[in-house]
Amino acid sequence: MDSASTQSVTFFDFLDRMRNPASLDLVRSIKSFIVSFSFYTANPENDGKKVQDFFFTMEAAIRDHPLWDGASIEEIDSAMEGLEKYVMTKLFSRTFAPLPEDVKIDQEVSEKICLLQTFLRPEHLDIPAVLQNEASWLLAEKELQKINAFKAPREKLLCIMNCCKVINNLLLNASMSENVVLAGADDFLPVLIYVVIKANPPQLHSNLKFIQLYRRQTKLVSEAAYYFTNLVSAKSFIVDLNAKSLSIEEIKFEESMQAARLANKVARVDIKALREERGPGPSGRIHDNETNTSGGCSYPYMEAEAGELTVGDVERLLSVYKDVVTKYTGLCRAVRHVPVTKKVPPAPHLEGTDVMLTQPAAETSTSMDSQKR
Repeated sequence: MDSASTQSVTFFDFLDRMRNPASLDLVRSIKSFIVSFSFYTANPENDGKKVQDFFFTMEAAIRDHPLWDGASIEEIDSAMEGLEKYVMTKLFSRTFAPLPEDVKIDQEVSEKICLLQTFLRPEHLDIPAVLQNEASWLLAEKELQKINAFKAPREKLLCIMNCCKVINNLLLNASMSENVVLAGADDFLPVLIYVVIKANPPQLHSNLKFIQLYRRQTKLVSEAAYYFTNLVSAKSFIVDLNAKSLSIEEIKFEESMQAARLANKVARVDIKALREERGPGPSGRIHDNETNTSGGCSYPYMEAEAGELTVGDVERLLSVYKDVVTKYTGLCRAVRHVPVTKKVPPAPHLEGTDVMLTQPAAETSTSMDSQKR
């Protein structure tokens, strides 16, 4: 049974037990905590401690409860996983990125990654050729990009672990097939950094903070802790990244960053003109989504499906593509003759992502809320 199936079994078993009349005392405690939690102003550090204390108290209550009489350690742990998912799904809107500074950091990280994507290459991070495997990287990227599809800390953490396991397997396979000795974290971290830059996972800062605060501390250990810590390190490296962090000449780095900023600015102008020209129409939904990509960049039709495009859309898309490429290549040549600006304020861009959980909230709510007092 895969990890997703295991999670579902764990969660539904927990909900089934909560429907039992004998669980009335536990249900009341859970409801009381969820309601009282929303009375207080958001304070991530304090909120994290409250949740962790609640989990600790509930674990003792479940262990001593008649419904779990004679239960194994694994069964108790399964119940706690179900409890964590239920509570944190209910409290998600209150606990995930609750402060303006979290939104700001997410935006800044995403925008910087967006710029780096235009020119950063594996050799800039000293990634050896034996580890340059596009298929493995793409698989790792897709695992990491799933992180916003879930609301439970465990499931978000599993996205990180799956991503890191793909990279780890790449290292192991390269070691065996090429008969070379790879230096563990010294080879693992640069590949992870490159994968993060290529993936530009949505709200990276807030997701890491959410896992750190609300994943049960007894589960954020061993392999999970190792992979999680590496991703935190990768994010910090990207935030502080400059020419000295890479194998690239400083002037080349600054020119590339400046060219990327100018190209993104041109793309935003072109998209604005496109939307004004087209206005509302059959493909209006496509244009409404043109600037709402998870990576923080603005690319026309990024979230469109092939079936949604009209003949006019295809013609316009090709025209915009040619125009942007022409301007971008021209800017790349021109920027070499312009004094490098050390600090350019990022263009304001707020993004809001609200992806529904795999387990519908309404179904989750009904399962617990149907318990009568």
